[in-house]
Formats: sequence, C-alpha cells, structure tokens
Amino acid sequence: MCPSFARFEGWVMFEQNLQVAAQIDGDFKEQVLKLCLKQMNSFLMRYREEVVAYKDEHLRDRQLPQCYIQYMIAIINNCQTFKESINSLKRKYSQSSDPFDSDATIVRTLSEVVKEGCQFLLDEVFLDLENHLNELLTRKWLTGSHAVDTICVTVEDYFNDFNKVKKPFNQEMTNEALRRVVVEYLKAVMQKRITFKNADERKDGAERMIKEAEQFKFLFKKLAAGDNTDRLCGSITAIAEVIKLTDPTLLFLEVTTLVSKYPDIREDHIQALLAVRGDASREMRQMIIGTLSENKVSYSGTTQPIFKDITVPTITMTTMTTMTSMATAKLLK
Repeated sequence: MCPSFARFEGWVMFEQNLQVAAQIDGDFKEQVLKLCLKQMNSFLMRYREEVVAYKDEHLRDRQLPQCYIQYMIAIINNCQTFKESINSLKRKYSQSSDPFDSDATIVRTLSEVVKEGCQFLLDEVFLDLENHLNELLTRKWLTGSHAVDTICVTVEDYFNDFNKVKKPFNQEMTNEALRRVVVEYLKAVMQKRITFKNADERKDGAERMIKEAEQFKFLFKKLAAGDNTDRLCGSITAIAEVIKLTDPTLLFLEVTTLVSKYPDIREDHIQALLAVRGDASREMRQMIIGTLSENKVSYSGTTQPIFKDITVPTITMTTMTTMTSMATAKLLK
C-alpha cells in the first residue's frame, strides 16, 4: 500500500490537544506544541523508511502497483504541503520566534523524502531506457538505429506525468534527467563499443552524434530544462567534432579545444576517444596525452562536471569480458 500522510490522523489530535492547552496556559501550550513536533519528527522518519520499502516492493514486480508513478508523485508533493502545515501549526500556537529542537530534523527528513522520491521516478525512466542506451555507439547504431528517437519519446511521455510534480522539484528532475541522458551517451563513447574503420564511418558516426545532440537539446528545452542544456548537449557535439576531423595532424588542436570547454575530462577519456576514431597512431596518442599533461587545464569546479563520474574500461576489464563471452559461447555449443 502507498504510504501517505495526506490524511495523517495526528493532525486532528494535535489540533485538539493544542486548543485545550491554549485555554490552560501559554507556556503549557508551547510545551504541548514541542511534544507534537517531536512526535511528528518520529513519524516522518518512519514514513521515509516506508517510502523506500514501497519502492523496493515495486521493483520486485514493476507491474504493481498500477499507479506507482502517481503515488510517488503524490508522496513528493505531500512533502511541500506537509511542511506548510507544520509552519501553519507553529504560527497558530507559538508566540516564540525561536526554532524548535525538532525543526532541523523535520526539514532534513522532508528534503530527503523529496530527493529520494524524485530519484525513484527517474530510476523508473532509465530502467525503460536501458536497452536503448546500450544500443548507442554500436554497429547497429551506426547502420541505422532508432534508439535516440525512442529515448526522446519515452522521456517526454514520462515527463508529461511528471508535470504534476510541484516546483521546484519538477525543474530539478528535468535537469537531472538531462544530465543522466548525456552522461549515458558519453559512457557509450568511452566504453569503446565501436571503432570506426575509415573516414566515411567517422563522418557518418560524428554527424549522427551531432544530430542526436540536437534532438536532446530540443527535447529538454521543450521540457524547460535549465540554462545548462546547451553546455551538456554540447559535450556530445564536441566529442563528435574530434571524431569527424579528417586530418589526423590537427587532432591535437581539436582535443585541446575539447579540454578547454570541458576541463573535467581526463586522460583516459581522451585515450578512449582516440581509440574510437580508429586512426590515431600510438605515437600520436602519446604526443597528444603528453602535451596535454604538460599544459593541464585545472578544473575550478564552478561548472557542473560531466566527465567526472564516467569510468573508462581498462584493457584487463575488456579482455576479461571478451574471454568470459567466448567461454560462455563455447559452453553453449
């Protein structure tokens, strides 16, 4: 069952007790209010645990409950209503402007419920996107895939429901969805799912990446994402420009431009990108990485990092995965 405090019966009890206390004595009324808020704090902590359990139960069978999305939206919105109700109770029954002992914990718990609830909704979206995200930057993608079309349609469909989430939470969800889509796209590049065989493939792949970056930009501007939309989607375009370059001798200049725009990009990211291009010699890769190391751009942290949490599979990891796949194939024969 969906946890809900919209009909929390404690409100009626709190009001009744505070009305009686107010007729007895002002100090007594303050003490009763303090106890009510303490009880509310305990309730909220249990409530948060129930929300997490509710999500876990849903993940065991995503068909149940049928209105999971709507219930989770209600949980998020109720936090704002609940906060307003608590403040109203304090204004009505307290003459003091000093904070109560439980105030900070109540605010923190409500914020955590909202943050986790929004995360649970986005996780639902990305569970449906998983197969399509795994298709990016593969041979199938290069020869004609509708993965990004499906991703955009799915995200827009979900966010038609998420419009019911109150501000500013819906705005934060939109921004986080954009960031996650872009990061997943960049992960597909860095995982080296494809190595372009010639200039024609590099051109076709890069042009597809640029087109898909524009699709993401159009979608998330339509969904009213924040000012960071151009920069996030631009990271895909910047990567594509490195792949598209026809003259390998100019690679260093193009990579330098990429690093200047996105200073949180690391050497292993550059190595992976050059590997995806498929035509950079070992000497050229070493020269580019070596020169970048000598003139390293420091990351100030003033802008949201994009590449920071993107890991690049090591040769050992790739080899082990390949060997495991080959062994499994032999066993299945």
